[in-house]
Amino acid sequence: MAVNMSLVKNKVLAQNAVYRSKNFLEVTFGYSKEQAIDEANRCLGCKNKLCVTGCPVQINIPDFIKEVSEDHLEEAYRIITCASSLPAVCGRVCPQESQCEAKCVRGIKGEPVAIGRLERFVADYHNANCKDTIVKPKSNGHKVAVIGSGPSGLACAGDLAKKGYQVTIYEALHIAGGVLVYGIPEFRLPKAIVQKEINVLKELGVKIEINIVVGKTISIDELLEEYGYESVYIGSGAGLPKFMNIKGENLKGVYSANEFLTRINLMKAYENNVATPIQRGSRVAVIGGGNVAMDAARCAKRLGAEVTVIYRRTEKELPARLEEVEHAKEEGIEFMFLTNPLEIRGTEEGWINYLVCEEMMLGEPDSSGRQKPISIQNSEFYVKADCVIMSIGTSPNPLIKDSTKGLSTLKWGGIIADETTGLTSRMGVYAGGDAVTGAATVILAMGAGKNAAAAIDEYITEGRYESI
Repeated sequence: MAVNMSLVKNKVLAQNAVYRSKNFLEVTFGYSKEQAIDEANRCLGCKNKLCVTGCPVQINIPDFIKEVSEDHLEEAYRIITCASSLPAVCGRVCPQESQCEAKCVRGIKGEPVAIGRLERFVADYHNANCKDTIVKPKSNGHKVAVIGSGPSGLACAGDLAKKGYQVTIYEALHIAGGVLVYGIPEFRLPKAIVQKEINVLKELGVKIEINIVVGKTISIDELLEEYGYESVYIGSGAGLPKFMNIKGENLKGVYSANEFLTRINLMKAYENNVATPIQRGSRVAVIGGGNVAMDAARCAKRLGAEVTVIYRRTEKELPARLEEVEHAKEEGIEFMFLTNPLEIRGTEEGWINYLVCEEMMLGEPDSSGRQKPISIQNSEFYVKADCVIMSIGTSPNPLIKDSTKGLSTLKWGGIIADETTGLTSRMGVYAGGDAVTGAATVILAMGAGKNAAAAIDEYITEGRYESI
């Protein structure tokens, strides 16, 4: 077929905003086959594959898109899964606009090819129409332990399993999936999709041990010295929430975004008569501007609240994906920019009553390169709220670093590891994803897991016994 020279992507259908703001069903419907083939024909098939350089897991993007354009959908799926073990997940939550699509040549004079939507289509089509024929590789006799079943741990485990390693994942919660199941809401990432991807890894031979808190139930030293693992990969994420340390954070109705989302996504607190309920505030204030803040705000909206996102910089500096911000606005969520909470005040019974906030202005750039927010004197004002959700970042849980001999970490808790291999200061121990970088994206965590898997393979099979 001829190249489609349209300057815009094929649009994707979505639930009506008023209707979807009252349910937890997936917001967007994805491409039809006809739309996917038409969109694939927008790809120029560049010989210099710039889009691939923007992909942390190095999917051969032009090749899989070419197969879509020719209606060879299973071959497209095969190409994607050579590099990514979570295509249906990444097609939904990966920030393509700042990675692969940002490098697309078609984006110079129009919109880039909708790479993420095409990846989602290929994965969904495969899951709906094709039966996986997983061939478990022959064991190579080597054992590796992976800590954490989030995207980084799953990527590492999947790559090692394909090479014949006996891989066991140790997960602290009662369900595997990490942030994919406890952090990202159902309306963005249906949990059945996550489970499908995990089941593929199980068929490859990956074992998953749940309710095991490494650093408390068992230690890395025991895994290496008593359980016979030759290497350990730490992909435990960054699940320890940060707070502002302002007066009133101990009032009833103040949540970290982590707790709020875990109760909703993992414990289904939006359903009636659940074992782990959550306060259904009528006026909810969400502090922060990242993707997690958008998720928390949109969940609170679905519980029936009036929701305001409070952010100390301007809309231009919001770190959340543009699509998530647009969806939040469509659903009726308000934004209060250049605003900083100073105090949370409550009732005599200990419940939240309102926030004391101040107006901000932007000054010179700080160490992150963004303009530093500066307080405007005598600008205090009140914001009514009966529930506050803190979404200002997370750090790694200290259990692992405190219980592991010879593991070097940074002051804020991040594990020190080589950027390319994930090698830590402890021989045989590798780390990657949010446990090293702090909270980042699913696809960056997967890239770290893949890199570490390759390094672990070299360490075990070629005897590269070293540490940083």
